[in-house]
Amino acid sequence: MILYVHIPFCHRICPYCSFYKHTPGDTDLRAFIQAIHKEAACWSALPSDTAIDTLYLGGGTPSMLSPGHLRELFDGLHKTLPLENTHITLEANPATFGTNKAALFKEMGVNRTSLGIQSFNDHVLKTLGREHNPEQAAEAVQLLRESGMEEINIDLMFSIPGQSDADWQHSLDRAVSLKPDHISAYNLTYEEDTEFIDRLTKGDYKQSEDTNAVQFQQAHDTLTAAGFHHYETSNYAQPGMESRHNQGYWHGVDYLGLGPSAVSTIGDRRWRNLPDTAGYIHAVNTVGHAKREEEIIDEEAYRIERIALLLRTTEGLPECYLEDCPEGAVDELLGNQLAEMNNDKLRLINQGILLVDAIAEKLV
Repeated sequence: MILYVHIPFCHRICPYCSFYKHTPGDTDLRAFIQAIHKEAACWSALPSDTAIDTLYLGGGTPSMLSPGHLRELFDGLHKTLPLENTHITLEANPATFGTNKAALFKEMGVNRTSLGIQSFNDHVLKTLGREHNPEQAAEAVQLLRESGMEEINIDLMFSIPGQSDADWQHSLDRAVSLKPDHISAYNLTYEEDTEFIDRLTKGDYKQSEDTNAVQFQQAHDTLTAAGFHHYETSNYAQPGMESRHNQGYWHGVDYLGLGPSAVSTIGDRRWRNLPDTAGYIHAVNTVGHAKREEEIIDEEAYRIERIALLLRTTEGLPECYLEDCPEGAVDELLGNQLAEMNNDKLRLINQGILLVDAIAEKLV
């Protein structure tokens, strides 16, 4: 099993982000943390042989919590859940921590810090509404290294409005120079209920498949030349530094989500927590959980998810998930050299890597 904890607080709301988040406002942060602990306690009666392989704290901006709140959060989770051998990732914004807090991350058992840097260009960061600058981003990596952090990931984003190919190359080169263990290079997507989708609809912003393809190839060429293994469409890792938590999602292991809006899937049951922090705290204090929108994931839904997720990996999609595909769909991919069969797994190659979402739709 893997565990996710959602911390929805941000100092500033980025105009491209569709995750449930908000500024702290008048939220009682201690009451929020206590609610996380109470929800965790609701699920602590899982079978005794259920190990929690990974814990991922995302948001929002988990690193913006004060040292006192971070200690309280982690102490309560460790008391409630079996986290002795759990690999822990914490998302962090470079503007929200310094030397002491970086050391605290390590002290609390965090093995991996994922830095939401996105760009090393000032004007691109301004477009994205980020509160850090390129110098703070580079310093954050150094602070984490000095703290003894075992693994560091840098998140980058391309196809951003106003971002040239040269801007993107600069960000890639700067990220590589900092020698992180992992780099995620995400193609910007325009999500519902964001300022970016509104500006796209109005015509202020444009989408370009050509830009997507060119900048994807820039990332692939630069990062693989620097020794990173391209193991998933948007993810590159030094040998042995792949994201264990994300691999759990891709392979369909059970996952438990704590916090407002967090999603859980255990066995064939999936549910989402109430996406409202005040309502979440009240629900947990009243009934011990904030479950909403529960559904059953049948075999076909599970198969479709594995196709969509495993096709994105260089490991490939096991042949067993192809049995019910439309007739001729796989042969067409092979014939057009968009995919190959290797060790009974379908792997996308060449232009197929760029067309992963369209190909997944054809296979279901």
